[in-house]
Amino acid sequence: MLNKYARAFFTRVLTPFAALLLRLGVSPDAVTLIGTAGVMAGALVFFPMGEFFWGTIVITVFVFSDLVDGNMARQAGISSRWGAFLDSTLDRVADGAIFAGFALWYAGSGDDNMLCAVAIFCLASGQVVSYTKARGESIGLPVAVNGLVERAERLVISLVAAGLAGLHGFGVPGIQILLPIALWIVAAGSLVTLIQRVVTVRRESAEADAAAAAQGGSEAAQ
Repeated sequence: MLNKYARAFFTRVLTPFAALLLRLGVSPDAVTLIGTAGVMAGALVFFPMGEFFWGTIVITVFVFSDLVDGNMARQAGISSRWGAFLDSTLDRVADGAIFAGFALWYAGSGDDNMLCAVAIFCLASGQVVSYTKARGESIGLPVAVNGLVERAERLVISLVAAGLAGLHGFGVPGIQILLPIALWIVAAGSLVTLIQRVVTVRRESAEADAAAAAQGGSEAAQ
């Protein structure tokens, strides 16, 4: 749900910037690649060191490339299957890097095996949640459910919490607890979303198979 409204809002806000990049000769694919590299740098360089505030700032700057590249392609009239594929694929890479950064922190200086496992679960479940929808659609099913926690919710919850937790380094006491809470919320929400999508695909596939069988029976009767 958040993804629907946030994407529409920021697409309008970033349209002039996208137009400027096109005038400068920057391609949508270049924006996609640079954005992914920036997110990975913010997550895998800053987060493992416990620099959550600055890591979040870097990631936030680059994560908006996900809205800019598609906007550029539409303005230039060069939307393509390749661009959509590249964008979707690198989104998964960027998301994985964010939760990998959390996991590396807790596996190292953060010294918390449980939260390391939770971060890894967030990483894996986020990938599988995306896969279930893509796979369902690839076999001709509508997968008419978004679920409790989509990509936008995962990113907003985890990055806002990480940024606020990073304020501990500036002397704000006790605020670092927000990151573990956020990771547990994302993990639980991702699990619920995964179950919602699997149940939906099972129901839709059963309905599609029944409809196909009924159609086959009526054709045979004729």
